[in-house]
Amino acid sequence: MDILGTSLRVCVTDLDAAIGVYERLTGSEAVRFRHGGVSVAAVGCFFLMSGPEAQLSVLSKITATLAVKDVDDAVADLTAVGAQIIAGPLPTSIGRNLVARHPDGSVFEYVDRKAA
Repeated sequence: MDILGTSLRVCVTDLDAAIGVYERLTGSEAVRFRHGGVSVAAVGCFFLMSGPEAQLSVLSKITATLAVKDVDDAVADLTAVGAQIIAGPLPTSIGRNLVARHPDGSVFEYVDRKAA
C-alpha cells in the first residue's frame, strides 16, 4: 500500500479558536467540513474535531488518518498482516475510507480520493 500522508486527530471544544492556533502553527489554511454531527477543520496535518461528546468519543479512538493511494490495496495489506477491518470501505464526499484495528490494537482510518 502507498501511504501518501498522515493526519492527526485533535478533539477541541472551541473549533473557531483552535483553527487560528493551528493555522498559525502549520502555515496552512483550514478546510472545514462535517462528519455526521461533528464539525471538522483540516489544517495542515491535523483534523480538528468538535461536536457532541458521544460522537467525539468514537472518533477519538482512531489514532490517525492515513491517506493512501488505493483503499483496496490497503484492505489487502491489512488483511495480510492480521488487521481487522472494522468499517468500510465506504464512499465519502472525497473518496473512500475504511477503519482497521491493527494486530497491536491500534485503530487507524485509511482514505483515498477514488470515486466509489
